[in-house]
Amino acid sequence: MIVIAHVSDVHIDGEERATDRTRAVLRYLEELPYDLSAVLVTGDVADHGTPDEYAVARKLLTSRHPLLVCPGNHDDRAAFRKALLPEETPALPYAPVNQVLRGEGFVVALCDSSVPGEHQGLLEDETLEWLDAVLADTPHELPVLVAFHHPPVPLHTPYVDEIRQFGEERLAALADRHPHLTAFLAGHAHTAAATTFAGRPLLVAPGVVSALRLPWENPGPDSPHVHLDLPPALAFHVLGDDGRLTTHYRTVTV
Repeated sequence: MIVIAHVSDVHIDGEERATDRTRAVLRYLEELPYDLSAVLVTGDVADHGTPDEYAVARKLLTSRHPLLVCPGNHDDRAAFRKALLPEETPALPYAPVNQVLRGEGFVVALCDSSVPGEHQGLLEDETLEWLDAVLADTPHELPVLVAFHHPPVPLHTPYVDEIRQFGEERLAALADRHPHLTAFLAGHAHTAAATTFAGRPLLVAPGVVSALRLPWENPGPDSPHVHLDLPPALAFHVLGDDGRLTTHYRTVTV
């Protein structure tokens, strides 16, 4: 059985609140009696993209489980790469940060959907070409999970939908060529959500730093967009021996 923990939107900002919530989630994963197949952190690691924030994040985002991190719209690619992926030496420091994990019986392709200087998402041509090659190089009997920060479809949450991933028709066309692409994983929305994209499940991890206030929960236009009093949460994606993908969501006590 393949079990992948999915964490998102920790927003390390130099304040104790975000640090404590992130530490609690990673401690929970470390104390599990089961070795996870992977831990994915799908973006917005730093709140302002500063070196000091990434220095804290680097200390927090450690695990006995294989761990991969991708940028979100609050991240700075160059500072992110320098702190969290120091072994990488790209030709351009602001090139997309794309990574692949080839585990036992599965593959995760972690794509950079961030757009430097913007809040909406887009998979650059370079990233789509990279993903196409990863899928082509993977035997069709192995399931591939594709993860990124921005969901490529509306989630009926206007605050987030305005800055979702655009240009999604290019990703859908790529998916059509690769039937072993099993599911898409995203963050960004600060709410646990499940929908479909390109005929596959699209599973959104909840936020660690805060939870989105859904439109039908919002008492008025001047109310904050997020709940700050709800506990941090994460997702577990389970690939069974029968190929079925199941997702569980958990909250964590700080």
